[in-house]
This record gives sequence, C-alpha cells and structure tokens, in this order.
Amino acid sequence: MCGIVGAIAGRDVVPVLVEGLKRLEYRGYDSSGIAVLEPGTVRRVRRTGRVVEMEAVAAQKGVHGQLGIGHTRWATHGGVTEANAHPHISAGVALVHNGIIENHEQQRERLLGLGYTFESQTDTEVIAHLIHHHLRHGSADLLAALQAAVKELTGAYALAVMSADEPERLVVARMGCPLLVGLGEGENFVASDVSAILQATRRVIFLEEGDTAELTRNGVRVFGPDNAPVQRAQHLSDVSLASLELGPYRHFMQKEIHEQPRALADTIDAVINAGSFDPSLFGADAEAILAGIEGVKILACGTSFYAGSTAKYWIESIAGLPCDVEIASEYRYREAFANPKHLVVTISQSGETLDTMEALKYAKSLGHRHTLSICNVQESAIPRASELVCYTRAGAEIGVASTKAFTTQLAALFQLTVVLGKLHGKVNAEQEADYLEQLRQLPGSVQHALNLEPQIVAWAERFAGKANALFLGRGLHYPIALEGALKLKEITYIHAEAYPAGELKHGPLALVDEAMPVVVIAPNDSLLEKVKSNMQEVRARGGELFVFADQDSNFAASEGVHVIRTPRHAGVLSPIVHTIPVQLLAYHAALARGTDVDKPRNLAKSVTVE
Repeated sequence: MCGIVGAIAGRDVVPVLVEGLKRLEYRGYDSSGIAVLEPGTVRRVRRTGRVVEMEAVAAQKGVHGQLGIGHTRWATHGGVTEANAHPHISAGVALVHNGIIENHEQQRERLLGLGYTFESQTDTEVIAHLIHHHLRHGSADLLAALQAAVKELTGAYALAVMSADEPERLVVARMGCPLLVGLGEGENFVASDVSAILQATRRVIFLEEGDTAELTRNGVRVFGPDNAPVQRAQHLSDVSLASLELGPYRHFMQKEIHEQPRALADTIDAVINAGSFDPSLFGADAEAILAGIEGVKILACGTSFYAGSTAKYWIESIAGLPCDVEIASEYRYREAFANPKHLVVTISQSGETLDTMEALKYAKSLGHRHTLSICNVQESAIPRASELVCYTRAGAEIGVASTKAFTTQLAALFQLTVVLGKLHGKVNAEQEADYLEQLRQLPGSVQHALNLEPQIVAWAERFAGKANALFLGRGLHYPIALEGALKLKEITYIHAEAYPAGELKHGPLALVDEAMPVVVIAPNDSLLEKVKSNMQEVRARGGELFVFADQDSNFAASEGVHVIRTPRHAGVLSPIVHTIPVQLLAYHAALARGTDVDKPRNLAKSVTVE
C-alpha cells in the first residue's frame, strides 16, 4: 500500500527520494510524487503511473533540494489522477500521508468555511490545510502545528511534513500506520518501510502509536502521545540490499518462489540445531503460557488466513486442542466470545496488516490474555503488541503475491503445533523425533518440487487462454487449493475458485465443462481414494483435470487427465510441498498472459487501510 520516504541532509536528497520510492514499489501504487524545499518555496513533481516516469520529469525540470519528501499512492479517496497524487501543499506546507482519515468530510466542511480551497478529492489535503491553519492561529512552529492538527483527526495516518518557512526541519507523526526514522551522519531520514532508506543507513527508530518527531540534519527528537519527549530504542536493520535486488530472475515472485528451500531452512534452523521442539522458540515465558492454554484462536487475512486454516488441522489432530480460525476483518466487527484460556495467534507477513492489528486489539479488549504473533518483519507493530513472537526467516518479500512468506508461516505454525502437543501430553519422544526428521527433510522436498517447473510451464500455457478455473483439495490440502486459486486470480486475472473436493456434487459441479480446467491436489494420504472418486465426477461431465500427485501414489495420466508427480508423500508437511506447484502454475500462467506479475492491478503488498 502507499509508501513514504523523506530526508534532510547536506546534499541533494532527490536521488535518495527516488531510489526510496523505487524500493517501495512492491507495496502497490498507482501514482507517485516528490516535493523538495528550495529557497523560500516548495517544488513538487507528481505523476500517475510508475516512479520512473515521475523521475524523468523531475530530472527534466532540474528539481534539487536538501530537504524533501516522496510518496507512492494507492488510491482510496479520489481517483488515480495527478491532482490526487501526493505530496499535497497548503500555502508552503507540504506533506505525504499513508492511511485513511475517517472524519475528513467534517474537517473539509470546516476548512471550506475558513476560506481554504481544495484541489483534490483526497482526505490528505485536509491535513495539509489543517496544519497550515494551526500555524496561522497560535502554533509556535511546524511541529506544534502538526501535534495540534493530529489531535483533530480520526483514523489512521503516517505523516511527513515540511514547510517553506522552516527549512531546517522535517516533522512526522504516526497513528495506526507504520513509520520509522533512519539515523545518519549529518543527515536523517523517514520512511514507511526500512527498505526505502537502506541505501543511506541501517540505524532506525520505530515510532510507536501516537508518536510525533522532529528531524534536523544533526539530530532527532521523538515525542509521545502527550507531546512529552521520549526515548525510543535504536535498531540495526538486518535487511540486506541484495535481498531487494532481482538478480538473475525475471520477477521477484519467481525469485521468491525459488528462495523457499533456503527460507524454510532458516525458519526451522533453531529446531533442527536444538534437536527438539522447545517452547523457548516463542519467548522466554512461552512454556508456562502454552502449557496452560485450552485452545487456539487464529486471526489473519488473505494468504495468512489459509496458513492458519492449514494449522487448524495440525493443532486439532497433533496437539489435541480445539482451534478456531477467523478472517481478521470479520472478527473485529462481530460480538465474539472470549475464552481467556485460549491462545490468540495473529499471522501477518508485514506485521502491519491493519485488520489483523485491530483484531488483536479487539481480542485483548474482550479478555483474551495470551497472544502470539507469527510475522516476517522484526519490530513491526503486531509482534510488539503480542506476548509471544515467532519470526519467520523468509527475508524481504517484494512480490505482492505472497510465496515464501506463506510457506514459512506454515513451518512456524507446525513448530507451534508440536510444541503444544508436547506440553499437553499428545506428542511423545518418538513422535517428536519423527516430526523433527520430517522437518529436516522439508527444504529438500521443496527443492524437488521446484524441479517440476518445466512440466508446469507446459500446463500454464494451456491455462493462459482460460477464463475460469476450479481447484480441489481435501482435508489438510483444501487450504492449499484455496491458496492456489488465490494465486491464479491475483496475478493472471483468471477467475478461480477452490472447494473441498467432496463438495463438488453440492453445487460447483454445475460449472464443470470442457472449458473449465480443474486443478486437483491429490497427495498419497488417507483421502486419496475419495479424491479419485471426485475426479471421476469431473471427467464424467467433460472436465479437464490437472492433477498434482505424489511420486509414490498409484495414479496414471489418461485422456483429459494430466498428472505431475511431486516428491514422495511428505506426511503432515505435505501441504507445504504441494504449495510449490500451484505457485509455479500461477506464475507461468501470468507470464503467458503478459500480466504484471510483481504488481498486479488493484492490489498492494502491505494492507494498512480498511
């Protein structure tokens, strides 16, 4: 979703801003812009489309400055137009904004009555005028005006603000949307994502809810929600620039699919090295907390929800605990029952997913006492708000369609399952050793699945001309069918649905004909014979089957039935292995259709608004 970068330095910051915006492109956007301070005035360049188009115009116009802000916008209030693009300006006050201001209409009416005119349809322009209004009526300086203005806003925001009248400072504010400060030597930075400023510094401060801050060339001051000075810890980011480079791959999604053996190995490394599933994986106090819980509630969105749906099967069958999985955006708006003895597990790649964060807050307000976050980004908001944490080790994920984040979430959830099983007397030493061995073999099994890519390319070319597709799975693999359908529609724009294979006769079979490809996840497990029966229902209606089966399953290709064999059955970890081919199918079908794989239309990587 929208991205922010800002800088104050003794050098031209335009290259820093442009490079930062390019690093933020993965979040999803439809316009971009920068504003820099020149003596006594603000110069601004905005364009719809890609950052490179805005960069070319800035270079043509000779835009330079030592203080500046930049933004990539994903349209919410108002269409995709240059007038709606950020930065927005009010009489020398320029700002960029992530988030949504819920009371913008009331503030707009008030500001119109005060004589302000509006050039855009956005909620952001309201903030610019409001800050300017406070500068004119009592606020001592830009920081004080920002602090006064945000107290009149309802909603979520990350803000970076500068003024032509105060060329020595950049001021920022955060509420509900991520924002961090980068610390340099004689220069300082602000960004919504650390990737935007890695070119300049690795030392960062993560602002907390309600914080404001002032950045000058020589220092940073942070203020808490009551505007009193506070100290926030410095962190050294371990994100590498190499992880943000495309390398030999055509797209980040392809790169990230192929990084999964390493990402999984890194995620399970602590368990493998320890030779056991130790509760300390989740925090120093995890053993006492996890031993006392009586059930699990998982809250997540999108792909992370499918990871949680898979974990439900594991937790109930292996750990012997009831598990409930809910879409975070639904849970937060219903009257839910809270059991304080249930563990609330939130799953988020970015750790900033707004619906998941708000669902976590709601769960706490209902009386849930024990919380655990599974996340890929250290020090992000959701882990900081959770009692226990498990960080996946996927590394930076740039492609909007999640791949390695999903499989590492599954690996983390499996580790949690076995820990719970041990603590609740459901997993003995022999079973633990067996699960450990399955986990040890997992990266190799995933690599074998990646080796199927040439066969999957041939399938993908057949999918390119289709308008619809159906994915089927049963038991543990039904959520993988859901994930496969999601991947296909996300990046190819082919309409795809997923069903438990046993539900075919209860409605979806009406859709099946010779034009409807049906993808089947068919591992060699206890449900294989049931799945074969469901496949016969498809063939009887003329449907064409594309089956991912295990190497050791007794399954043959025939007319209208195409089969690709994944490695031998991976036991309870089979869903992770079977995820790889459905990712590859979506990726290569998107290539064949010529869509923008890494930046699919209308979507964003980090969803920080409702």
